[in-house]
Amino acid sequence: MVHSLDLQAFILRSRVLKFYRQALRISGRAPTHSRGEMNKDSFVIFICLTLYKLERVSSGELRQEIRQEMEKNRECNDKQRIRFLISEGMERLKALDEMLDMQGH
Repeated sequence: MVHSLDLQAFILRSRVLKFYRQALRISGRAPTHSRGEMNKDSFVIFICLTLYKLERVSSGELRQEIRQEMEKNRECNDKQRIRFLISEGMERLKALDEMLDMQGH
């Protein structure tokens, strides 16, 4: 079955995919420490990751959390809600990116 999109839906879909790719790229910069390790550098990352309601996560675990959030909202068709989710995600992603930059990751 072919599912056609109107222009607005097409643009929103491309924004969502762009956000997802960007989130995966940034999550790859997170430290790959195991759950038990906590050093000075990873402590600041830990504080930033609490924005995602996560604790001491590795980059792989962060990618899993990002994917779960994307899958959770996959069936959303409300354009206003999708725009809200994108803007909220971008804020969180910006905070994570800045924190990783400060730590040199």
